[in-house]
Amino acid sequence: MDGFVIVFSAYHLGLMAVGVLLGILVGVLPGLGAPNGVSLLIPLTFTMDPISAIILLTSMYWGALFGGSTTSILFNIPGEPSSVATTFDGYPMAQQGHATKALTLAFISAGIGALIGVTVITILSGWVTQFALKFSSPEFFAVYFLTFCSFIGMGGGSPFKAVVSMMLGFAFATIGMDGMSGNMRLTFGITELIKGISFLVAVIGLFGLGELMQTMEQGLRFNGIHARIKIRDVFQAIISLPKYWVTLLRSALVGCWMGITPGGPTAASFMSYGLAKRFARNKSAFGKGEPAGVIAPETADHSAGTCAILPMLALGIPGSATAAVMMGGLMIWGLTPGPMLFIERPDFVWGTIASMYLGNVMAVILVLATVPLFAAILRIPFSIIGPMIVVVCFIGAYQISGARLDLWLALGFGIVGYLLKKLDYPIAPMVLAMVLGDKTEDAFRQSMIFSKGSLGIFWTNSTLVAVIMTLALLLLMWPFIGRLIGRMRKTV
Repeated sequence: MDGFVIVFSAYHLGLMAVGVLLGILVGVLPGLGAPNGVSLLIPLTFTMDPISAIILLTSMYWGALFGGSTTSILFNIPGEPSSVATTFDGYPMAQQGHATKALTLAFISAGIGALIGVTVITILSGWVTQFALKFSSPEFFAVYFLTFCSFIGMGGGSPFKAVVSMMLGFAFATIGMDGMSGNMRLTFGITELIKGISFLVAVIGLFGLGELMQTMEQGLRFNGIHARIKIRDVFQAIISLPKYWVTLLRSALVGCWMGITPGGPTAASFMSYGLAKRFARNKSAFGKGEPAGVIAPETADHSAGTCAILPMLALGIPGSATAAVMMGGLMIWGLTPGPMLFIERPDFVWGTIASMYLGNVMAVILVLATVPLFAAILRIPFSIIGPMIVVVCFIGAYQISGARLDLWLALGFGIVGYLLKKLDYPIAPMVLAMVLGDKTEDAFRQSMIFSKGSLGIFWTNSTLVAVIMTLALLLLMWPFIGRLIGRMRKTV
């Protein structure tokens, strides 16, 4: 209730509206996306109160998720990676003349998924404070190690590629002054690198310029379906939604789990779509305009996107690339994500959680009202939109610290992001390693100082750290264990 008291002001409600509208625009335009949009906004929040800043950023996040759904249904172009599964049935529904129904089902189910995700955050956040005073350097390192191992064991892609991406992130994180010894590392005599590489510059390059390069290669053309939201069709779609309650509930649970773990919204949307098709009576209808094929990925996408905020706030472990960017913003504002945040700044934590309820409801209303506007924006030739996105990205990179080197770094990371996507390497582990690299290294070195160089401290310091480290090692070995089990089954 204290959180709602903080959020219920004209200023914060206005920030929500602005954030949602900016997010929809970011989600609609290919080449941008939630991580890049949030990173571009962070420099504008330096002078803001942290609560106001996080409300603006999270609202933009919700809007970006909804914007990606709009283009998936009307243009068969996923504005967000997590919206790819929505194109399978959303676009066929729009082609059949049911664009309003498809959009309404997508937005309402997404709103329900997000609200379920926020409810899960509200329920689980309370007990996190019980661990606040139990965390020392070994515990923090164990949690960070668990995060990295989770991306390897539960990422869904190639474990080898996840490790390579993560190691690149660690390498970039080591550039600059060593926080414990004061020595310079990998600066090559360049004074601008003493402060290290800003993760915001990296994100702008990886997600903004990298996506744009891939979009240009595809020769994207926006040939979409004209959509007008009819109130009668909206109500008819809402009335039909309860008969899909099993799909809604199952997809929300999958989304919550994948959000809290590092699976992320994209994996959640594909998994939920697969489950919906697996348990459907008429499997052949999927891919031809089946409403459940829209409801399942949208519900999971938004519940996962919402729940990804919980481990970021509670443990300092982002559950998605966007959450990793937000965590970097918290550090810039002078806040330390983790258990102590609930004790030191309860107003920030509960204000953020309260804003998630209102922000998602506002996002559903605004996205339904602005579908024709943002669909019209997409009809502008990409030859005009593309250069505008490049300018925005470079302005965002330069305003972080006003250094010319950041422009070259953004371009370099753009090339890296393009190559990683072409070779099907995940980018999220790299961003995560850049954000958590310094903290992980410091926690490890402090633990080694305490134990005089003995790794046994990670099992003898406390039961908590022993459990976390054991679980982390199991996740690290899980791809090999899974293969071994598969071979044994074939032999049997």
